Amino acid sequence: MIIQKQKLERKLSSRHMQMIALGGTIGVGLFKGSASTIGWTGPSVLIDYALAGLFLYLVMRALGEMLYVHPITGSFAQFASHYMHPVFGYLTAWANIFQYIVVGMSEVIAIGTYFNYWWPNLPGWIPGFIAIVFLCLANLISVSTFGDLEYWFAFIKVVTIIIMIILGLGVIIFGFGNHMHPVGISNLWTHGFFTGGFKGFAFALAIVLASYQGIELIGVTAGEAEDPKHTLVKAIQSTLGRILIFYIGAIFVILSIYPWNEIGQIGSPFVETFAKIGITFAAGLINFVVITAALSGSNSGIYSASRMIYLLAKDHKLPQKFLKLNKHGVPYYPVILMSVGIFIGVLLNLILPIFYKNANAIFVNVYSSSVLPGMVPWIVILISQIRFRKLHPELLKNHPFKMPLSPISNYVTLFFLFLALVFMLFNSETRIPLIIGIIFLVVMTVIYFVKYDSKETNN
Repeated sequence: MIIQKQKLERKLSSRHMQMIALGGTIGVGLFKGSASTIGWTGPSVLIDYALAGLFLYLVMRALGEMLYVHPITGSFAQFASHYMHPVFGYLTAWANIFQYIVVGMSEVIAIGTYFNYWWPNLPGWIPGFIAIVFLCLANLISVSTFGDLEYWFAFIKVVTIIIMIILGLGVIIFGFGNHMHPVGISNLWTHGFFTGGFKGFAFALAIVLASYQGIELIGVTAGEAEDPKHTLVKAIQSTLGRILIFYIGAIFVILSIYPWNEIGQIGSPFVETFAKIGITFAAGLINFVVITAALSGSNSGIYSASRMIYLLAKDHKLPQKFLKLNKHGVPYYPVILMSVGIFIGVLLNLILPIFYKNANAIFVNVYSSSVLPGMVPWIVILISQIRFRKLHPELLKNHPFKMPLSPISNYVTLFFLFLALVFMLFNSETRIPLIIGIIFLVVMTVIYFVKYDSKETNN
């Protein structure tokens, strides 16, 4: 039976939901990571982003079909338990927690390095500690405070990307910043399109998919959304358009202005595009935007994972104290636990290199290992929706938000995600992170069957 969390308050407005959906789509990966994916495969990375965006839109539509009927907190974990097996709900919740502790750690550590741009001698843990305390307090105050913060973080990212695209089109079409000689789009093919061959294209695909992680966050917020049917449908319907504009649009502009093989040498393509037009403070501006993007990632992580901890406690998989809500309807123990978990990761990042010289390599692999756990929600959403249709055909008769071409689209999308994981296994740079993710999921599966399965069978 699907459990509705009545105690959590519905305080996320349509305005919040739209920007939360945006914030989940646009991360630090776009500002900082685009240069590395371009290096793998050149301009054909546009196809990678388009393919990944299309299939993740289908994932969101599958989630939307179920959420329209059951708008609940921690939705995809509950759907996995109900429509597949309780072990999958358990795995999905823990995969989400693992993913966001890892992502939160990397984002907060990154915040420390970004502040070094202005204050080179400032110890990185100081801005990281301030960021965690700030985000923890914001999440404790109320869910609407989380929504407001995420709204403004996303707003800053969106405005920056739109301005960059407009300025970039000015360079391409009118020659702004290039002595009024239009640059055109010949850089897309002059230096090669599939520059890394199929191998480079396939390897980049997994990294591109990782940059979309968090897009499913809207499924966690469903239980705390005002007028959930309207807000969820509106947010999900605009997902594909957002991806086309903010990922493909931005990278199209960058690849048109600069030869792909020079992008890794010019620093941030976003900074260079602003500087080309004559905006001399571009580097500081983009540094500020990337800090807000990192804060957004940590903010979303604390929110999402704390709701999964709450869900596990509700299902008697964690101590009942994690169910306690403050006067604003926020599960405060999970929020504090997530914040402390992220900060412990930041401290380990500082301390381990003192005793172990290869510690940085360990952390790089741990950060990257969030890719597979981050895919778990997508996989269970697609499978759960197939089961949802089989078990509840009566709910589909007047359903206005059905998954397109289901179940064929589900199977094709699952095959696409499986291929991306296979490519990760063959890539020496992503093989160890994938194995770490697999080990984590296997360990949690064993824990479930040893500790909980017999109890649930007896019940």
